[in-house]
Amino acid sequence: MPVMRVLTWNLFHGRAVPPAGRDLHVEFAAALAGWDWDVALLQEVPPWWGPALARACDAEQRTALTSRNLLLPLRRAVARRAPDLIRSNGGGANVVLVRGATITDHRSVLLRRWPERRVCHAVGLDGGPWCANLHAQVHSPARAQADIDRAAAATLAWAEGAPALLGGDFNVRAPAAAGFAPLGGHGVDHVLGHGLRAAGPPLIADRGPLSDHAPVIIEVTQAAGG
Repeated sequence: MPVMRVLTWNLFHGRAVPPAGRDLHVEFAAALAGWDWDVALLQEVPPWWGPALARACDAEQRTALTSRNLLLPLRRAVARRAPDLIRSNGGGANVVLVRGATITDHRSVLLRRWPERRVCHAVGLDGGPWCANLHAQVHSPARAQADIDRAAAATLAWAEGAPALLGGDFNVRAPAAAGFAPLGGHGVDHVLGHGLRAAGPPLIADRGPLSDHAPVIIEVTQAAGG
């Protein structure tokens, strides 16, 4: 397996710090398109952004809805006009973008319904590892760990012994999961690997004022004997 560059980024529901007071889809798309990555694991994405981000990045995409998506057309109408007013109530999604490889499968698992709906979803790649995307529950390390454990078990089952990675916003600073080793991260944003190793230290991409999370890029390759 050649070196693969994996990006994980929480998009903060398409908002900036300080607040920009307007829709920032074009700015987020340009940032993502300008960085060098093969797989991007994105969290807190406005649910309608996935296809447009994929077009901007010349990538395939898969979207999994997370929380606060009831009456989504109404939420979208407000979020496009006043994203800093509606904030997370604009709806949420996880998105996986893939460049230079073919997505052969897409799976998802519901991790919890309360206090917020959380899912883990993953893509299988032709000739590559399974790549899973997670946004664990916030404000509770115990709930976050429960989400991590369920996501890790599901990812291993989907991979059926093949190399796999689990990345995203873990909402803990030192995530651990059975069958996975830490590959790198920053803050609560990390990538774990099964049968994979880091090929270098994590890189923090310059996102300017976009989001309240830093984009983390990690180069991974197959582990010895994997």
